[in-house]
Amino acid sequence: MKEIKFLLDPMRLPFLVLTPACVVLGLGTAIWTQGEINWFDFALVLIGALAAHISVNSFNEYFDFKSGLDAKTRRTPFSGGSGRLQKNPELEKPAYIMSWGFLALVGLIGIHFSIKVGPALIPLGLLGLSLIYFYTGWITRYPLLCLIAPGLGFGTLMVMGTDYVLTGSYSWPAFVASLIPFFLVSNLLLLNQFPDAEVDKRVGRKHYPIQIGKTRSSRIYLAFLILPFVVIGLGVVFDSLPLSGLLGMLGLILVVPIFRGVLTQVENTEELIPVLGQNVLVNIVTPILLAVGLVIGWPG
Repeated sequence: MKEIKFLLDPMRLPFLVLTPACVVLGLGTAIWTQGEINWFDFALVLIGALAAHISVNSFNEYFDFKSGLDAKTRRTPFSGGSGRLQKNPELEKPAYIMSWGFLALVGLIGIHFSIKVGPALIPLGLLGLSLIYFYTGWITRYPLLCLIAPGLGFGTLMVMGTDYVLTGSYSWPAFVASLIPFFLVSNLLLLNQFPDAEVDKRVGRKHYPIQIGKTRSSRIYLAFLILPFVVIGLGVVFDSLPLSGLLGMLGLILVVPIFRGVLTQVENTEELIPVLGQNVLVNIVTPILLAVGLVIGWPG
């Protein structure tokens, strides 16, 4: 029982709230384009998405423990891992098994929907499984892949995958909506890399804060911070999103302090920590606001 309790830390449960926000956005596009929803299928999709998030978190904890990275990293509330395997190294093998167990659950749910809904889901599923396993050990060594992989997982795959399962086909509204978490979640991981850049470099990682420095990386961050709202506006103009989708623009209220904080504190880890928290908030609130706008669907 003690092991099971301690294994909750590598799952990083507080961060799992991001997953429902992304899956609900896929639900919103499905409701707007189709209306009638199979709620059991939605619940199963949500379980699969949560399993995927837990798996990638647990693999990250395991591989960072094995590489020695977490032992050197200064933790913040939003980066640096949970530290559980450093405190309880005997959990190394159980954590690794748990990672594979949740990955297997993702695969089984994907197989179920590929059979029930259609094989067009398979490419997304295979890409998702690959991102989960290879993110920490391989993807983080290639700056561009490291930047876009989180957005692909939580944006393109979760939003479009949810919409496909619920509607039986891919759609432009789902693709456009998926771009919002694509940019936001890619940004979430990018900013979280700022405090860890020096230590990450020692274990062979090559993300942008290492390759081009924090100041230049902050320009990428700020561009990605604005692009989701550009997408929402263009989506409404070109009828890929309903007018009520402009509710997502309310997320801009959260962007202003983040923008100011990144511009002024990019090299100051202590002062950047509150910005990391605000960054998490905009990742959760903006997709939910857009999902509400899609459900309202005015004009339909």
